[in-house]
Amino acid sequence: MAIVFVLIALLVVAVLVTGNWYVWRRLFRDTTKGPGAVRRAGAVVIVGGWVLTVGALVAERGGAPFWLQQVLAWPGFLWLALALYLLLAVLAGELVRPVLRRILDRRAGTSEAAPVPARPEPIPAGQGTGRGPGGVPGDGAPGDGPAADGGASGPQEPQEPQNSQNPQEAPAGPSRRLFVSRVVGGAAAAAAVGTVGYGTYGVLRGPRVKRVTVPLAKLPRAAHGYRIAVVSDIHLGPVLGRGFAQKVVDTINSTQPDLIAVVGDLVDGSVKDLGPAAAPLAQLRARHGSFFVTGNHEYFSGAEQWVEEVRRLGLNPLENARTELPHFDLAGVNDVAGEDEGQGPDYAKALGDRDRGRACVLLAHQPVQIHDAVDHGVDLQLSGHTHGGQLFPGNLVAGLANPTLAGLDRYGDTQLYVSRGAGAWGPPTRVGAPSDVTVIELASKQA
Repeated sequence: MAIVFVLIALLVVAVLVTGNWYVWRRLFRDTTKGPGAVRRAGAVVIVGGWVLTVGALVAERGGAPFWLQQVLAWPGFLWLALALYLLLAVLAGELVRPVLRRILDRRAGTSEAAPVPARPEPIPAGQGTGRGPGGVPGDGAPGDGPAADGGASGPQEPQEPQNSQNPQEAPAGPSRRLFVSRVVGGAAAAAAVGTVGYGTYGVLRGPRVKRVTVPLAKLPRAAHGYRIAVVSDIHLGPVLGRGFAQKVVDTINSTQPDLIAVVGDLVDGSVKDLGPAAAPLAQLRARHGSFFVTGNHEYFSGAEQWVEEVRRLGLNPLENARTELPHFDLAGVNDVAGEDEGQGPDYAKALGDRDRGRACVLLAHQPVQIHDAVDHGVDLQLSGHTHGGQLFPGNLVAGLANPTLAGLDRYGDTQLYVSRGAGAWGPPTRVGAPSDVTVIELASKQA
């Protein structure tokens, strides 16, 4: 097992080194005429960016002083996103490069002027013939006859043709290639920076409200239109702090929900460091209260302490527990990451003795928990965890690891709704997976 891990680690390192060398080559080596400051600066930027990324990850996981985590997190995690899109952009540039070269070659070929033969200069009578008037030899001007140049049999100096080559018609291949490399490299860099910038803005401005109607067969008519505000993956940490938490709370409260469900991955850090950042959660308001279940990141951050902290802030933790609301049951189970600490999900405890004639909504952080929910007759499971992929093409990987990436899906008689989440982990950036707070409106088939 150790050998396999080492081989995988070496493969990952090799891929990273190759990818970064390729980015450096396309953006810095191919766009310059020779070794110099630009190429060295490019190497420093790329290597330095990865040093900051590794430093940010180690500082967060290693429990470094929080101020140091904050200093490293912004540049380190943003570089992670920027490196991804620089690589994708220069790869896309390979499709553009030959097309642009062909266009330039054609334009250069059509713009070259055809050579114009030189006109012979008129020779006045009696000059340059070696003969006098009447054709008598010897009366020509000195130097006009062949003898003046050393005789007819003498060596002839090759004459440089006048205007035989326009300086603009010099071989332009290398210059053209350099021009193409600069255009493609500049466009790739601009696209990557623009993508990361816009994706970061999308996170920092706060989540948008998404509304989804979910019909439940067992829901009584009196509960038709019941609204549950679902928020997941807020990820308060060294990047997203108290200001971001306030935006999330304000967005949730603006929907005036009947119930609020916080389905895990609230934080990336300890209560000591992030308690002040989570304080706005005390402002959450809903007719039937706010409920919380753990996500995998809570178990990286001290789950027991955070359960107590959210309880102090007024939320109701559902640790493998259930509460009976007026028209349906609301249950919650711990995240599967808690199994390593003996605090994993316990469906029998949360759902085993309930009345299956009543509708049941289950809060479970990861979509993979849906199969246990089906076995226990749950009507609707609310989850997060996937971030919708967060950074394209991460959605392709996340889609393979989860039964549902985002949105509403059905598994037998159980429906699953997966939120893309409100925040972001690692880079505070989302591309192709905008953040949201989802308002689930329950619908009774009897209405």
